[in-house]
Parts: sequence; structure tokens; C-alpha cells
Amino acid sequence: MAKKVARTFKDSPLMKVLKETSQDSTLRQQLLRRIEKELSAKVVTFFTSFSDPQAQVSDDDAEMLESLLSVESIGNRKLILIINSPGGQALAAERIVNVCREYSDGQFEALVPHMAKSAATMICFGANCIHMSPTAELGPVDPQVPYWPGEYDSERPPRWISAEEYVRSYDALMADASGGKVKRIEPYLQQLNRYDARYIEQLRSAQQLSRDISVGLLKSSMMKDKNDDEIRDAIKVFLTQEATRSHGRMINADGAAACGLKVNKIPLHSDVWHRIWELYVRADWAVTHRNRKIMETVDAAAIQ
Repeated sequence: MAKKVARTFKDSPLMKVLKETSQDSTLRQQLLRRIEKELSAKVVTFFTSFSDPQAQVSDDDAEMLESLLSVESIGNRKLILIINSPGGQALAAERIVNVCREYSDGQFEALVPHMAKSAATMICFGANCIHMSPTAELGPVDPQVPYWPGEYDSERPPRWISAEEYVRSYDALMADASGGKVKRIEPYLQQLNRYDARYIEQLRSAQQLSRDISVGLLKSSMMKDKNDDEIRDAIKVFLTQEATRSHGRMINADGAAACGLKVNKIPLHSDVWHRIWELYVRADWAVTHRNRKIMETVDAAAIQ
């Protein structure tokens, strides 16, 4: 009798409401199970918060992902990573791609339900194919750096600007100050005094690292038939701030395909897209209101 009561309570309207209000992981795992069947692949989700600056893609995520995949028997099976994230560390993106490839015997694809920006776009670069709806977005991969207008104040949140803009402004001041064309050099020296040459070199290295990882990931997957220069030219819109003017600029499925990326466009009114969108809404609510990051399969979850 006790067992019967327990089962009844578990399936009661109260429990259903509690699961909905807390966005219990079992709700998403039910959707994942159906999506796996429709896509004929092992599916893993990776969602990070867009509102928490501490929720960026990091090295810990590669370890978290491997912890999930290592306990499951994927075998020679396609792996699709459903990713929604504002981005993070370029090196972490490279490591996550490596885990996905090794655990799927190279049959790794990415799926973007809404936005995969910056380092999340780089993760997509490492896939054999990117599944997107017409409204889904990738974005530029140029590094962003914190900037405090005026005097530095640790209590004041920084603005974020492109490393390319920061370096370009420094180079322009240096060129004007050392070109012998200005009548008074003092204003230039005053502005240059706010820059640290060592930090500028660090930013140059970060820019080059982002380019190298992006090109390397694409060369080993979607753009195997192109050399490094051809890849850089093809994805210029992703690599330079001058091309998009904003790090948050949308690059949709058609824009990504125009760069030579292999994009599978999912129809907005298909049954599988409806399930993917429901999964996105539930997971995005969870990382916005309860957690910073979520990785899930049909059988397991890792939450931060």
C-alpha cells in the first residue's frame, strides 16, 4: 500500500506543478529522449547563463562534459552538442571540441537553438555540421576585454570592448605621436600613459590565438579542403571587429553558410524544432534563475 501511495504522490498534480516551477531536469530529459530519436544521434546539451558574467565557457566544462560521456556507451555513434552560450575562453572551446570528437569517433555535430556566441561559435567551428534554425545566431570570435572609462574603480562594473579596438586605438596614437606630424606631443603622451605596452602585447597574442584556434578547428572538420589563408579569408566576418562593428552582431544560418560553413537549416515549423525550442526555453530559464551552467544527457546531468 505504501508503494502505491508513493507512486500516486510522485505522479500527482502537485508534483507536476513543483517540477514545472523548479524546471526539474527530468522535464528536459524527456524532451532529449525524443530529440535523440528524431536526430538519430546521442545528444548532449550545454547551456550557460547570459546574465551571469561568471558563467563563461571554461576549462572545467571540458572535464564536466567528459565526466558525462565517460559513463555512457556511445561507441561509433554520432554526437550532437546542443549549445547555447555567450562564450568564454578560446582554449576551453578547443578542449570541448576534442572531447566531443574523441567520444564520437569524429562524428561530432553542433546544434544552436538560439545563440552560440564567441567561444561557443568556436565550438561549432569544430563540428562536422551546424544545425540552426533561420533565427539562430552565431557571432564574432574576436576577444573582448574589460574597460573602465576614466579612472579605474574596482567597485564599478567595466564595459567590454573588442581587443582589436583597444589595440587599434593604441597603434593609432603611437603612429601619430611618432610620425613627426603633430605640433604638440603632450596630449598624445598623456593618452598613451593610460596604456600598458605589455598588456597590448598580451591582447595581440589573444587575438592571434583566437584566429589560430578558429582556423585549426575548421581545417580539421568543415574546411578540410582549404588552406589556412583561404579559411581566414572565408571567415573574416567572424575574426575581425571591423567586419561586424559589434561583438554581439548576429551571424545567422545564411550568413554562416555564405562563409563556407556546413549548415543544416531546421524548419521553424517542424515537430523537431518545436521540441528543440521547448528544450531551449526550459534550459535557459534554469541557467538564468537557478544555475549558471547545465550539461545534460537523457541519463545524467552536471549542473553548476
